[in-house]
Amino acid sequence: MIKKEFHKIFFTAVYLIVALLASSQNGTTVKATVDRNLILIGEPIQLTLEVNIPENESIRFFSIDSIPHFEFLQPGKIDTTNTSNGTKLIQIIPITSFDSGHWVIPSFSLTESLKTDTIPVDVGFSPFNPEQPYHDIKDIIEIEPAEKKQQWWWYVAGAGVILLILIVYLLTKKKPAPVAAPKAVINPYEEAMAKIAAIERNKPDTKQYYSELTDVFRLYVFRKKGILSLQKTMDDLVIQLKGLDMNKESFDQLSQALRLSDFVKFAKYIPGPEDDKMILDTIKKSIQGIEQLR
Repeated sequence: MIKKEFHKIFFTAVYLIVALLASSQNGTTVKATVDRNLILIGEPIQLTLEVNIPENESIRFFSIDSIPHFEFLQPGKIDTTNTSNGTKLIQIIPITSFDSGHWVIPSFSLTESLKTDTIPVDVGFSPFNPEQPYHDIKDIIEIEPAEKKQQWWWYVAGAGVILLILIVYLLTKKKPAPVAAPKAVINPYEEAMAKIAAIERNKPDTKQYYSELTDVFRLYVFRKKGILSLQKTMDDLVIQLKGLDMNKESFDQLSQALRLSDFVKFAKYIPGPEDDKMILDTIKKSIQGIEQLR
């Protein structure tokens, strides 16, 4: 009886350990690194933030406003990559510090249980060796003037060399290159329409097709209406779009198309040709409708 109970407890423990290991391997992972841990005051370093999210979880990322003792040199673009296991998001932020000392970049939280490690960084001045011997300033040495000689041919030779250099310069001088006209900045609507036409023409594989169409829409509403949605789920984006004062029918069609792209992206739905045409037409018509809003 005791032996049976022991076996039961043993196999239960093994099962729990295996399940825990499996969940840790397949869950979301976060990481923060810097390219150097020792810098001079004002010297830039790169802070890299990385999040790996499985297919069955919603897309999210860190929201960082400031870091004690450090300054942000640039906001840092978030790059999104689709992997075989899900989605990888990477942000590289150039930072620096004007406070000398030993500082620690704190951990960043994605959730209460998902946090990056802290990162120590030493900030100092340029190294100086106080034991290095000083060198006295030497007195000015008087130089006896050389005897002046009337060597007129030196002047003739110098003038000839200058004249030769001037002739060579004039013969080999390049004409200034014409100034290129500045490139016109394409507006958000034209850019979105051009990208949709390219997607329709090239027709990438299914997941990429849906992902690229929704990325075009996200970029358009960011440039046109200031709606930043890269770090948000489709449901969050739909909530933000309610403030655009779209008519109900257009809003419902757009919401359905955006949620459908999420299902396709995470392999929860296999679309048909009708779905492909529907999402392209809906994204295009929604952008055209938003363009008319004031």
